[in-house]
Amino acid sequence: MDFLKPALQNNKILAIAIMKEMINSLKLSADIIKKIRQFFDGQGLCEVQTPQLLDYPTTDVYIDSIALQVNKDIGLKSKYLHTSPELEMKKLLAKGSGDIYQICQVFRDNEQGAQNFNEFTMLEYYRLGFDIHRLMDDMTDLLKSLGFTRPATRLSYAQAFSEFTEIDILNTDFNDLKKIAKSHDLCGDFEWIEDLQILLFTALCEPKLEEHPLCFIYDYPKSQSALAKVQGQVAHRFEMYMYGDEVANGYDELQDAQDYQKCFGLEINKRLVLGKAPVDIDEGFLSNLQNSLPQCSGVAIGVERLLSNLLK
Repeated sequence: MDFLKPALQNNKILAIAIMKEMINSLKLSADIIKKIRQFFDGQGLCEVQTPQLLDYPTTDVYIDSIALQVNKDIGLKSKYLHTSPELEMKKLLAKGSGDIYQICQVFRDNEQGAQNFNEFTMLEYYRLGFDIHRLMDDMTDLLKSLGFTRPATRLSYAQAFSEFTEIDILNTDFNDLKKIAKSHDLCGDFEWIEDLQILLFTALCEPKLEEHPLCFIYDYPKSQSALAKVQGQVAHRFEMYMYGDEVANGYDELQDAQDYQKCFGLEINKRLVLGKAPVDIDEGFLSNLQNSLPQCSGVAIGVERLLSNLLK
């Protein structure tokens, strides 16, 4: 059986190499998390922990909550794992918490794709008195504190389309966008213009962003406003890309309960159009905003995506 010894030895060497790589990865991840905390602690932000098990699912049309049944022996009740700490953190902001951050696991159902997972780590933080450009400055400083010093590029959503595709995305109607999609052999069969805008951006603009180590895309069309403030044709929100990977999503946050209620209602109606299960609005969140949210900007960062791009 001596002929097996070289193969067994090679397997042992490979196993040791894999173990060392895993240990190095764990240490690197822990070091990055430590530096993130040092960055925010140094600026006076308060780290918070909010509930992960909620009474209401997300209303977002393209994000699904994972439902759980609890208390089966004393009164069965549905609960939902949070898809983001956003609303719970905004409850704290409305009560006067000041600048806050959180690093936590989040959970999403029906995720698919190479970079989408049912569970991942999210860094979310909010800065009072910041607009999105000041928040982008702050994020650039955060990345520098993590050792990432590559130059940052900023393009408005309209600039990106103009530079990479020559499409006037803010002034091109739904039917014309469908024709443009067809000319690129892309499906144009969508219910809403924002979904087609997203498809065109993903197919035509995102590949160009691979040339940029760090790029902020800001001022999205108002049809993609989500929970960001709208001014004229644009929503004051941004996404951060590293080497073409979307890593973060930030808003100049809505402040009034009525605006949130309207946004939630629109998302719920979209879910019904797509045949998804109806969901209820978290009235407790709205009641927490009776005195409005303070003016602030916030951002959610996918930590695993951040780590993978810091290593490039």
